[in-house]
Amino acid sequence: MVLRNIFVFALLWWLIGNPFLAVIILLVVLYLLDRKFLGLAPSITKPFRQNRRLRQLQQELRLQPHQTSGKLEAAHLLIGKKKYREALSYLQEIEPIMEESADVQFGIGMCQLNLGELEEGERHMLRSLELNPRVRYGEPYLRLGEAFADTSPDKALAYLEQFREVHSSSCEAYYRLGQLYERLGRQQEARKAYVETLDIYRGLPKYKKRLERRWALLAKLKGG
Repeated sequence: MVLRNIFVFALLWWLIGNPFLAVIILLVVLYLLDRKFLGLAPSITKPFRQNRRLRQLQQELRLQPHQTSGKLEAAHLLIGKKKYREALSYLQEIEPIMEESADVQFGIGMCQLNLGELEEGERHMLRSLELNPRVRYGEPYLRLGEAFADTSPDKALAYLEQFREVHSSSCEAYYRLGQLYERLGRQQEARKAYVETLDIYRGLPKYKKRLERRWALLAKLKGG
């Protein structure tokens, strides 16, 4: 692969006569190929789309401050940007109205765990599972495992075992599970999680493999 890229670069340099332009063209081509076939590189346009949508929602909420669906969507976008305090304020505003929503409880728990409010975050995560045991394919267990990995390893492992029982079909989830086991020094379990990532990937229909390919490749690199 490296030799092929060097050859393509040399060819572009010869054709264009400018090494800097040749590098730029090569990088663009590699990026487009990755986005089409591999998915390892992050989307360049996604953050801009999300920022535009977030600004639109915030403008709408200034005009219609009681719009719960808009606040929920804005909160999820803010969580994706790791702006947990701002996301939490939206979620807490709509919690009295959507108290029985597993998605809202999960969002609040996610924010609180990342803000270091472990006890409250744990309570909301468990509440989301109480409302819907399969909410986000068991992701609350994984997030709780991550949150308690450094302070309460035994509790973290217990949550990981519960995650396994839900048996998620998400390659990303199992890859992240392997990462968490590595943090806990459980190398054998980590490798098993990476192997399971690849097993899940092989069983996916073609249309889903494109979405999950990134995590399968990363698991392969980890020795899965």
